[in-house]
Amino acid sequence: MTDPIADFLARVRNAILSRKTTLDLPGSKLKLQIAELLKQEGFFTAVSETADGWRKTLSITLRWDAGNRPAITGLRRVSKPGQRAYVNTGKLPKVRGGLGTAVVSTSKGVMTDRQARKLGIGGEVICEVW
Repeated sequence: MTDPIADFLARVRNAILSRKTTLDLPGSKLKLQIAELLKQEGFFTAVSETADGWRKTLSITLRWDAGNRPAITGLRRVSKPGQRAYVNTGKLPKVRGGLGTAVVSTSKGVMTDRQARKLGIGGEVICEVW
């Protein structure tokens, strides 16, 4: 697999389009950190990781509102393997005018654009979720 993060985002997008409530996918440390971050932001209901020998599986429960609409209306991979997107503090993106979240990988770990702005650090913009 060339880009596991793009695969993660595509699986989430496909689960939303097929109206699934839960999603199982191959796990990794970075995928778990991104999923936990999106859970804190209110896009996922639950995130858990199970290990079966050497293989890890990430289980995600998607969040739906009372009108049966998904919490995630869109997501986009920003930094790709062929073209990385690094930004400093002043250039951190505001997704949909602050209504969405950008996931940023910094020297202090994976965090949202708001947390990175508050700490005054930049990094690699992994993806945007709104």
